[in-house]
Amino acid sequence: MWFTDILGTLKSFALTVEELEDALDGGLGFDGSSITGYNDIEESDMIAMPDPSTFQVFPWSPKENAVARMFCDVQTPDGDPYVGDPRHVLRRALERATEMGFDNFFVGPELEFFYFKDSNGTEPLDYGGYFDLTTLDAATSLRRETVLALQQFGIHVEYSHHEVAHSQHEIDLRFDDAMTMADKVMTYKTVVKEIATRHGVYATFMPKPLQNQNGSGMHTHQSLFQGDKNAFFDGDDQYFLSDTAKSFIAGQLRHARELSIIFAQNVNSYKRLVPGYEAPVYIAWSRKNRSALVRVPGFHPGQEKSTRMELRCPDPSANIYLTMAALLHAGLEGIEKGYELPEPMERNLYNLTHEEREKMGIESLPGSLGEAIEEAEKSELLYKALGEHVYNRLLNVKREEWDEYRMQVTPYELEKYLPIL
Repeated sequence: MWFTDILGTLKSFALTVEELEDALDGGLGFDGSSITGYNDIEESDMIAMPDPSTFQVFPWSPKENAVARMFCDVQTPDGDPYVGDPRHVLRRALERATEMGFDNFFVGPELEFFYFKDSNGTEPLDYGGYFDLTTLDAATSLRRETVLALQQFGIHVEYSHHEVAHSQHEIDLRFDDAMTMADKVMTYKTVVKEIATRHGVYATFMPKPLQNQNGSGMHTHQSLFQGDKNAFFDGDDQYFLSDTAKSFIAGQLRHARELSIIFAQNVNSYKRLVPGYEAPVYIAWSRKNRSALVRVPGFHPGQEKSTRMELRCPDPSANIYLTMAALLHAGLEGIEKGYELPEPMERNLYNLTHEEREKMGIESLPGSLGEAIEEAEKSELLYKALGEHVYNRLLNVKREEWDEYRMQVTPYELEKYLPIL
């Protein structure tokens, strides 16, 4: 039985087949006070209600004693949805979209990750680069075995390849509706790590484990549908974008700074979000320019349903349920309030000076978790997207993380200051 805490850490417990019928009828109780961001000890009783539609047998489990998993919706003892459950937060966002006339929110995240020799260091398995065929190492076969396992899970893989950094890889999943995709992402991360462990190596979704190499991102493709019609497409527009699409993109751009704590939730996330390592930090959009926060892939005749936006700043350490919920709320806010989309920025934004970007009105994402917390504390949208409980608990957890980090004395400081001060 799988569910997550508010940080997106996967939690699980197991039961025998004989207990399954009772679990499906009434759920299974657990102590919510022991789960990060859940209830305090005096009101800690929680129910995990299995979702039978997510039943899937682990492909690596022995056939004679097979093991399966189901995702759970967390409930109160009264049977009501628990407000601290990330799945519930995403479901509320999808309900808002439905109320506004949108039948589906499709997403296609691209999660990057690293393979290392073990979890104690960052010794890579290969020294390949982007799209390299690294035939003399274990990484290629590891990735292939992971793709096969994902397919056995019923997860459609579009393609996989070596990424830019040493020992960095990417496996892209075919787009799906947001809730199904969020569950798939949790499965994907588990499968990547499981296959690596079985081969005696370590896979990590840490955003920036190597100082002088690119970090791992989670570029997130998004579109809204009304029935079978892509609400983002307009054949008469110069960019082939409907007014709905433009306002949706404008909503994510306008609220990007305050949502940063969701899609870049760790101290380490902001080591990735720096100019020069392919992670976009400048709040703008473009059609071809990958230095902008949002890219709109080019339109090809006959592929109207593929019209979408790609948000390039999230990283794979994020809670996927909260990320999808926050992004959807930001886009819907743009549609509801008629936000205007500025002109695209097709220049390389990394090459502009601070003064040039300031003159053009281009803002940046927060430069640290501390700055992201300050933005989140002022955000009415984030409060609405997460709900009071998750909003307050998440901020408390992140403040503790930031305070803990600020008290660290790093090797950098010792090397720089100790000899001269």
